[in-house]
Amino acid sequence: MSSHALFLLNLISTWYMVGLIWMVQIVHYNLFDRVGADAFAHYEAEHNRLITPIVGFPMLIEIATAVILLWMTPPYFPKSAAWIGLGLVLVIWLSTVALQIPAHQRLLQGFDSASYRSLVSTNWIRTIGWTARGILLAYYANALLHRIHPS
Repeated sequence: MSSHALFLLNLISTWYMVGLIWMVQIVHYNLFDRVGADAFAHYEAEHNRLITPIVGFPMLIEIATAVILLWMTPPYFPKSAAWIGLGLVLVIWLSTVALQIPAHQRLLQGFDSASYRSLVSTNWIRTIGWTARGILLAYYANALLHRIHPS
């Protein structure tokens, strides 16, 4: 795989996650408190079952390509930007493992207002992290486009 294809795969997986995380943050999580106490544990279990493949595979592609970009850095993407991008991925993963997954585990027992508020508020870490990654990668993709087709 060329460094250009690697960069493109990282860009695509990141922007997939940017769109998904904003939908989850603004729409999906904000509807959790409307499910109802009787149905919530089942709803949360189904959420976890259905969301895992949708987020898991792109997140694995994103982190793998972010790591490889440190060694296969295309000429238009500075190594410092690759390190910043990887740092943001690590913040996202740390937040996921330390904050969001435990909140979801607590919610599997049934709706709990404190766990719900924690989930929604701490998910902003991932929302901002993925948005920052998306902007970083878009900036360098734009630089590449201007290099190929100067205005």
